[in-house]
Amino acid sequence: MTEIGAGVNETGRLLRDEAGFLLQRDLGGSYRLVLLRVPVDHVEKRVRVRGFYAGDGIVEAEGVAAA
Repeated sequence: MTEIGAGVNETGRLLRDEAGFLLQRDLGGSYRLVLLRVPVDHVEKRVRVRGFYAGDGIVEAEGVAAA
């Protein structure tokens, strides 16, 4: 289990839904992303997300880039 405040550096597929953005993780499962900028160019593509785990499957993303 990931601890709150732990660093996240993962790859996966960036998805968009009614509530915002999700990272469908390469390792299985998904994270809901809290983003300062909207990465529309990366939707439905493989990306790397860096940020911090906020709990309840939520990651506060500092960056989203092509993987």
